[in-house]
Amino acid sequence: MKNLLMNVWMNIVMPIKNEKGAQSLEWLGLAALLILVLGIISTAVSGQSGAIGNLISSIISKISGMVG
Repeated sequence: MKNLLMNVWMNIVMPIKNEKGAQSLEWLGLAALLILVLGIISTAVSGQSGAIGNLISSIISKISGMVG
């Protein structure tokens, strides 16, 4: 009876402790977020030929326009 209860308990607890799938999804989400941010920055930078201050202000205005 003890072995049966231990087997049932392990079948319940082991899938809960296995977080490899959830961790993979977290890494994929972070990678997608990084690609999105890099895409927004590259879109904002394209066609710029001014000073760094103009470049930064243009990036901020384009990002705020896309987000908000």
